Amino acid sequence: MLKRKIEIVLKEWKRNPLRKPLVIKGVRQCGKTFSVKHFAEENYEHTVYIDFFEQPNAKTAFQGSKKVDDIVMYITALIPGTTFVPGKTCLILDELQECPEARTALKFFKTDGRYDVICTGSLLGVSGYGSKKKKGDDKEKGTSVPVGYETIVDMNPLDFEEFLWANSIPTEIINKLQECLEKETVVPEAIHQRLNDLFLQYIVVGGMPEAVGTFLQTHDINQVLQVQRIIMNEYKDDMVKYADDVDKSKIRECFESIPRQLAKENKKFQYATIRKGARASEYLGCLQWIEDAGIITRCYNLTQTELPLDGNAEEDVFKVYMRDSGLFLSMLEQGTQADVLQGNLLGYKGAIFENIIADVFSKMGRNLYYYHKNSGLEVDFLMRYKGECTLVEVKSNTGNIKSTKTILKNNAVYHVNSAIKLGKYNVGRSGATLTLPLYMSFLLKSY
Repeated sequence: MLKRKIEIVLKEWKRNPLRKPLVIKGVRQCGKTFSVKHFAEENYEHTVYIDFFEQPNAKTAFQGSKKVDDIVMYITALIPGTTFVPGKTCLILDELQECPEARTALKFFKTDGRYDVICTGSLLGVSGYGSKKKKGDDKEKGTSVPVGYETIVDMNPLDFEEFLWANSIPTEIINKLQECLEKETVVPEAIHQRLNDLFLQYIVVGGMPEAVGTFLQTHDINQVLQVQRIIMNEYKDDMVKYADDVDKSKIRECFESIPRQLAKENKKFQYATIRKGARASEYLGCLQWIEDAGIITRCYNLTQTELPLDGNAEEDVFKVYMRDSGLFLSMLEQGTQADVLQGNLLGYKGAIFENIIADVFSKMGRNLYYYHKNSGLEVDFLMRYKGECTLVEVKSNTGNIKSTKTILKNNAVYHVNSAIKLGKYNVGRSGATLTLPLYMSFLLKSY
């Protein structure tokens, strides 16, 4: 069984005597259901599990009275063998987006307090509360979000640290990497080579649990790719099922343009790349739909290299990255995976390695920013690190960081004193620039 960080979140939630119903949001197939069911089985005498997609008739239990006793009565009538014991039962509501009335009922479960409730949903940001509805529609239909009566947690596919756990890398090795980062000392060569190899594998496999499990069992990249493409087809099916009719084809076009967007020298997202003559007004909502579904993340351009970063971000100038590197590679031509594993990257070199760092940073909970000026200055990422605005350059092999050097030399203009260069290096420093291996990016947690 894959060890997941959500297990820590679930245990902390259970220890809180004032806990509210828990809603776990995350992209489809990231492991929500498995983690929640395993936790409930380990921590409760009784588990009641409802999947609103597989058991659509269960929706009727929530469509009438919102009294907890009535809902319990309907559930036990609909699903023989279920048992509700105060303080000892966990009710799991899976695919919550399929039953907005169940989400409304969370308020009453919190007020009642006898039963713990954990919900999971893949498309809660885009389904059930659609953009085309008029203000007040949800409330009138009895499907309002129970603000203040639920705790919402985001869950991602496996991050790189979880991938290391899956590959039996012990805590002592991760602690050693942390020590090398803090002391800026070289990582021992054996560890360095092993982590380099694992990072390249993570780029290809990504963090979808089924893809990771297939890789661990077979080490067959073709089988991994098949799993990834099935997941991608499920995403496309969701676009057809849940999006408004007028947006369905545009969302697909927007989604399928991502590899072309990142193949450009200037990776800024351009609507004309989707389709010649396309305008932001046509596709802005479609892009937002994909982002709300948890499939992509945006990286915003900064007007100034100063803290706070979000205060200097340009809302309409951004790059788009896939939130899972393995799924991104599955969108590219056959053979790309072998190129990555062999370190033989050509035209897509920048895109692949930028996307993996976006993957790592976004799974850490970091918002993404970059810096581009028409004068030619461009830095891949900027982040708050140890209280400073820090430049982050991503290089697959070796590479010039001319823009970074220019910014560091002009402190009076840019107000930046530190930079990190990620690439196929060991730990080192040259002046204000700290050089790190790509695999150490997941350790850059200090704000």
